[in-house]
This record gives sequence, structure tokens and C-alpha cells, in this order.
Amino acid sequence: MTSTITTIDEITSTSNAYVAGARQNDIVRAITACQTTMTTPTWQLLAGGIGQPKIKRFIYGVDGRPLEEVMEAVGSNRMDAEGRDVWLVLERVDESEEADNKRD
Repeated sequence: MTSTITTIDEITSTSNAYVAGARQNDIVRAITACQTTMTTPTWQLLAGGIGQPKIKRFIYGVDGRPLEEVMEAVGSNRMDAEGRDVWLVLERVDESEEADNKRD
């Protein structure tokens, strides 16, 4: 089984990611994502309630995940009621190391 690595294949010089320092061929290791969970206070359980939806924001590791799943996680940030920025954890491949690998 091969491991899936998500990289930045294309980036424009006017994008927010480029301005923040992301570059072509950077490896995406993790991103922020949001998920809806149900929270149920004890008093609601006692009264027979079902709880209330709550948005949970977390860091999602993308190593080995299919691209469709990574894109869904990126899109999930739209659920963030506070409208916070999406965070990316990137790994930059050393250009000299990359050139050495191409020669092999």
C-alpha cells in the first residue's frame, strides 16, 4: 500500500496562502477542520432532551488521507461561526534535496 502525500501543486502570487508563505510543492501535513457534535447538559438528559449542536474545531492530520477527504476538511471550516482563518501545517522540501532525488 502506498502512502498518500498531499502537496500544493499550484499557487498564485495574489492568494492569501502565497502571501502567508505557502509555496508550490510544499507538503500539507495538517489543517484545521470543523465538526458538528451534540452537547447535552445533564439537566436536559434528565428532562428527556436531545441536546444542542455545537461546532468543534480541531487540527486534522492529512498524512495518508485521500484528497477528497482533505478537501472536505478544508471546506468544513465554513461551519466556524467565528469565521477564523484556516490553518495549514506545511513541510517545505529543501530544494537541493529535491534536486538530488530527481537525479537518482
